[in-house]
Amino acid sequence: MERFAFILHPLSLADMKHLSPLLGYVPASWLEAALRRKRPFVVSHITGIKSPYAEAEGYFIGCPLTAKQMVTLPEDFVLERIIQAGKIAQDLGVKIVGLGAFTSIVGDGGLTVAKNLDIAVTSGNSYTVATAVQGAEEAAALMGKELTDCKAVVVGASGSIGAAAVKLLAARVRHIVLVARHLPPLEELAQEVTAAHDCQVTVTDDIHKALHEADIVLTVTSSLDFLIEAADLKAGAVVCDVARPRNVSREVSRQRRDVLVIEGGVIKVPGQVRFGFDFGFPPGTAYACMAETMILALEGRYESFSLGRSLDVTKIGEIARLAVKHGFGLAGFRNFERAVTAAHIEEVKRYGLQGSVRS
Repeated sequence: MERFAFILHPLSLADMKHLSPLLGYVPASWLEAALRRKRPFVVSHITGIKSPYAEAEGYFIGCPLTAKQMVTLPEDFVLERIIQAGKIAQDLGVKIVGLGAFTSIVGDGGLTVAKNLDIAVTSGNSYTVATAVQGAEEAAALMGKELTDCKAVVVGASGSIGAAAVKLLAARVRHIVLVARHLPPLEELAQEVTAAHDCQVTVTDDIHKALHEADIVLTVTSSLDFLIEAADLKAGAVVCDVARPRNVSREVSRQRRDVLVIEGGVIKVPGQVRFGFDFGFPPGTAYACMAETMILALEGRYESFSLGRSLDVTKIGEIARLAVKHGFGLAGFRNFERAVTAAHIEEVKRYGLQGSVRS
């Protein structure tokens, strides 16, 4: 039996309802103060993961800080909390721990955490990228789009996930636009990509202008605010939102019947998995970052696979192949806690051909 752990945390105070509905009645300032004082803890025991080659069990470890707290509190304080969570995993006898959401963003992308633990650490970002690009490609096909004819936009292209997604997409599209707040890292990435692929690459810090022209949007920033609104998108666009918290406003789905919005990284897990904790996904499914940790455990690859600010495209391909080997894969499409049905996609496709439609 292979063993792993995964560190998760509430993205916002609203997520505390997953622990207890009663917490929704506690004033926000009280909750934030309590979270700052709360030490990491074991959330649940994960059982029932079974591939054709191995079985695994694991643990969710809670790091009780919200995404906002992780980026506003002193970095040393936040890193110490994440390391404490990792040491709980270590004491449970697991051989690898995954970093969920902002625990893989704070500091140096998990490198400091790994140096302070005696077990392997992975961010899960390699499989996140692989499945995000796969999902965007499949969604585009369902919308009747040839990827080679599409203009793709990657929002947050200077981050580790964004930059890796750019490199994968550049081999599939003819024109890609890189968007981020700071242009120099984008210009450096653009030079690297154009040297390796026959693809037109442009860079901009004007997200609204870029989105108006996009056929496919992949958004992967660590922003705490919504970046994409209903008026930003062209008719027929496909938007894959990989970010947690989300980058796409709920109003896009409410107002734009001609735009397809999907969440990235919803993965089916092989076996009869029981997570012991409701993190908002359908039974038997997980985030891609969680899945990467499980895949590595099933494979017996107890190594720090995805760490730091730069992802290895070779490793992205490798984790995608291991996922198929062990029975992991995309679990359809979802958007704001709801399944995206074939009928919905056909409706969006029809309205997209007609032009901009608002509810």
